Amino acid sequence: MGLIFKQIFQFIKLLNSDTATNQIAAGIAMGFVLGMTPAFSLQTLVVFICIFLFRIQMGAAFLSAFFFKFAAYLLDPLFDQVGAIVLSQEGLKPIFTTLYNMPIIPFTRFNNTIVMGSGVVTLASFPVVFILARILVSKYRQKVVEKFKESKLWKAVKATSLYKWYYKYDELYG
Repeated sequence: MGLIFKQIFQFIKLLNSDTATNQIAAGIAMGFVLGMTPAFSLQTLVVFICIFLFRIQMGAAFLSAFFFKFAAYLLDPLFDQVGAIVLSQEGLKPIFTTLYNMPIIPFTRFNNTIVMGSGVVTLASFPVVFILARILVSKYRQKVVEKFKESKLWKAVKATSLYKWYYKYDELYG
């Protein structure tokens, strides 16, 4: 339980930092993909590679994946229906047969209705989640952080020697 709180506090610190909005939004969107797709699949490996190769905030990705994983269990019936619809399309059967006979593609488990449905829904929702996360992070920084920095409480805390010591420590050792 302490690890979850530590991650949440790190995320709040990240939101208040100078990290680019796009990096945080991309992390949240990638966490959405990680959370919605089944674990231990080739798709998960591809998402991890993207997170490590591109400038994507890992903390935001892993924390959002944790929370989106709970939503994924609730959405499994929807994923099952969408996957069944996609997999039962007659026009796509030759493509699925060809894909299944390829060397690596069967490890994606695309022939499972829940995996296919979650993949389709996630790919369709990814741009929306990215844009929404970007807007929410920007609004948070404009509204909440600016008001908090102007508050009397923050000014009082900032004037203490403990805060100055912590700021110096954080600056030196991160």
